[in-house]
Amino acid sequence: MNIEQQYPTIIGGLMFMTVYLNNLVNEIERLRKEMSEVALQKGITSKESLAISQKLDKLLNDYELNKQKESKHVDSSEETT
Repeated sequence: MNIEQQYPTIIGGLMFMTVYLNNLVNEIERLRKEMSEVALQKGITSKESLAISQKLDKLLNDYELNKQKESKHVDSSEETT
C-alpha cells in the first residue's frame, strides 16, 4: 500500500494546496508587475496603484495563511507515519 492509499485526504489536500499556492504566486507576480507599470505611468499614490496594491496585499495574506496551513498538514502527516 502506497502513501496515497494510506492517506488519500491528506495527499489530495496537499496536492490541491500546492496547485492553489502556485496559482497564487503567479497572480502575485502578475499584480506586482502591473502595479509597477501603473505606478510608473500614473504615480504610486494614484487610485489605480492603490487598488492594485490592496489586491496584492490580500493575495499575499492569503498566500501566507495557506502556506501555514500546508505546513501544518505536512507536520501532522509526518507525525502519523
